[in-house]
Amino acid sequence: MRRARWTTLAAIAALTLAACAPTDEDASEAPSDGALATVTDGVLTIATSDPAYEPWVVDNDPTSGEGFESAVAYAVADQLGFDKDHVEWTVASFDQIIAPGAKDFDFAINQVSISDEREANLDFSSPYYTTSQAVVTLEGSAGAEATTLADLKELKIGAMVGTTSLTAAQEAIDPSTPVSPFNDNDQVKQALTAGLVDAIVVDLPTALYITAAELDGGKIVGTLPDSAGGDQFGLVLDKGSALTTPVTEAVDALRDDGTLADLEAQWLTDAAGAPVLQ
Repeated sequence: MRRARWTTLAAIAALTLAACAPTDEDASEAPSDGALATVTDGVLTIATSDPAYEPWVVDNDPTSGEGFESAVAYAVADQLGFDKDHVEWTVASFDQIIAPGAKDFDFAINQVSISDEREANLDFSSPYYTTSQAVVTLEGSAGAEATTLADLKELKIGAMVGTTSLTAAQEAIDPSTPVSPFNDNDQVKQALTAGLVDAIVVDLPTALYITAAELDGGKIVGTLPDSAGGDQFGLVLDKGSALTTPVTEAVDALRDDGTLADLEAQWLTDAAGAPVLQ
């Protein structure tokens, strides 16, 4: 009787363990060993703004891989083990990207400068691009003959709100009239062409592009001191994200093997010849 009783108990225990064991379906839903924990399992979700401008994204289509930031994003994804078919793009404004709180993307790429203030609420990868801030005006405008910071001081200056462009304009130029803030770079350009401001401050690659392709008579006056080689763009992640380390390692690998330099040469115009204003 005792042997039969223990045999019965063993059978019940075996059935209980079998019921608790993960099924093949459960195993397929969980990340495999070494897989990254992403917002959507098996997919890397990347955010950028809409519209997204050249030379960062061509034709406002980040899925194309055309444009510096689109190309960088796909190169990072590849380093992380995600091919193009397993990358999803989502729209987030600049303000949404830098706002504190949980995100619905794995990382964002949108010319977001790394700063101590932002790092209080966000994680950043290591820099994927280092740039400077440039002053742009129009031929025949009050800023066209400026060659020094003193020449700019009495001018009306515009820049995009919440950006290092605006901060650099305030600190480096310190104009007599406060810098006029605008919601995006389209409004900044419109203010310049409408004569609402005499000059604008944007990052140098944007300055090179808009003076070559968008502004009739556009002219780069020069770059601002202390911003040259100091404005670093990083991929934005949730504070404490488990992806911060692997994403940073991916960016570092792309820098070390020359990929970032190659993409910069392909998509961003050579900035040589833009003088540093003193």
